[in-house]
Amino acid sequence: MPLDPELAALLDAAPPFDPALLRTTPVDEYRALMKQGLLAMGPSPEVVASVTDTAIPGPGGDLPLRIYTPEHDAPLGIAVFFHGSGFVMCDLDTHDHECRVLANRANVIVVSVDYRLAPEHKFPAAVDDAFAALQWTVAHADELGGDPERMAVVGDSAGGDLAAVVAHLARDAGGPAVAFQLLVYPVTDLRTDTPSFEESASGYGLSAESMRWYIEQYVRSSADVVDPLASPLLAGSLAGLPPAFVAVCEYDPLRDEGKQYAHRMRDAGVDVRLRRYDGAIHGIFQMSRFTSIGARMLADCVDALRDALR
Repeated sequence: MPLDPELAALLDAAPPFDPALLRTTPVDEYRALMKQGLLAMGPSPEVVASVTDTAIPGPGGDLPLRIYTPEHDAPLGIAVFFHGSGFVMCDLDTHDHECRVLANRANVIVVSVDYRLAPEHKFPAAVDDAFAALQWTVAHADELGGDPERMAVVGDSAGGDLAAVVAHLARDAGGPAVAFQLLVYPVTDLRTDTPSFEESASGYGLSAESMRWYIEQYVRSSADVVDPLASPLLAGSLAGLPPAFVAVCEYDPLRDEGKQYAHRMRDAGVDVRLRRYDGAIHGIFQMSRFTSIGARMLADCVDALRDALR
């Protein structure tokens, strides 16, 4: 399909960006610029009954969490949320609106995880933090007002990679039990050699060159690229994983690896719903306040999460 008109207008209005600048701009400076852009609309209008910042003991020290709890009179399902942006960018604030929407409209507790970022903390630091956050959440589900048997992992882009990998770790360790995966245009294969990496290499927001730079920051060596804890698509078996909703976008370098991951899970007997957003680009999960297609994706994620943890 043609590019969505609202997204085309946004791309036309955006100042040109040379991915080569990633190699010359200090990471902290680029993080600040990205955060400034994502927060330009101001605070989320979504009011949640309780939003609490805390920190738990993590593998690398204190691990910050933000816990969103809607009004409830019975234990709720819990979604452990991992933000995206290449394992390098973003934080609790950049995905605050989406977590608020998921909490309120899916009627679940959302535990957002501020995992350690690359390049300061390379693979597997983020994976270790993600699994520690899941374990802590399950152990403290009762005091959070949640039901430990209704636990989901949720993530967009790099966060989708972490959500998928945590589901693998939980399966292989015999717990904690994960009931559902919500994977929004997930990274699943760090080799970056799918057709969509060529078809949508530039001109659609996230570029192939930028994604490859993010991966360079994340991994320690080429061996990490093919480690299933970094590239879950390469795991020997996907059998026994929780049911999943996988969202992919037509004009996204990550489109094909998301589709392949969904198909491999389905072939392994996992209950999978795959949704492709035609005319869409990477990043629309965070565009719900100003694009119709972004609002539709977020609404679909809400419905999938609510139905899975009902």
